[in-house]
Amino acid sequence: MEITPAETAEWHKSGTLEKWQAEIKQIEERRESGLKSVILWDDLWMTRTEIIKSRISAALGISQKIPGRLTMVRRIDKATAFSFIEKNHLNGDVMSKYRYGLFLPARYYRVLNKGFYQDTATEELLVAAATFSRPRIFRRNEQPFRSYELIRFASLLHSNVVGGLDKLLRAFIRERKPDDIMTYADLEWSDGSNYEKLGFEKISRIAPIPFHLNPESMQRNSLPDQLNAHQNDSENSLTVYNAGSIKYVKTVVN
Repeated sequence: MEITPAETAEWHKSGTLEKWQAEIKQIEERRESGLKSVILWDDLWMTRTEIIKSRISAALGISQKIPGRLTMVRRIDKATAFSFIEKNHLNGDVMSKYRYGLFLPARYYRVLNKGFYQDTATEELLVAAATFSRPRIFRRNEQPFRSYELIRFASLLHSNVVGGLDKLLRAFIRERKPDDIMTYADLEWSDGSNYEKLGFEKISRIAPIPFHLNPESMQRNSLPDQLNAHQNDSENSLTVYNAGSIKYVKTVVN
């Protein structure tokens, strides 16, 4: 796909932040009326097609359902987490400190639809993973307070591990004993209600973040210094904004 100079000019003319925020408001109004609504970008569709298809299937309720109660949770290493999240999370992997996985034992492969997973020789299947940050430690009421971030959660492509995130959170809380856990809901895909069901509280809203998009490579960059360095890489380079996010915090009573 090649974007012409005329199309670029039209984008710069009509794709202002103000108009984009109006579009975001329309999406939120649709969600409030009960309609499932997401925002799809051409560059992400072209570079992460299978992950987007998987997320749409999950939103429509037609993914392979895997009962979380049948899975086993344990820590996984950096390489395993990186490989899984790169293949199954729209935003890929980022630096983390603690990594947990959910594994479906071979004896439960019978719950999988025919053709979903065919390697019956393996003893288990990694079906979901979550990564967490190092703690931020500060004092509250003269006591040390440890706050962690849930950085990534991903399920195996085209599957929905029912209760999976809850099980991963419980394992993390049991081992690390945090005072709270914070995370962000991506407004392009969610209103954050799933986090609220898990005991998270809405804290604040994060404004849309600008990205530099190279329409030739379909690569985004959000770093200001690199944004400026690559501004002239393409005559058609664009500045785009995501839809922002909602910050959530789950307070843990130990």
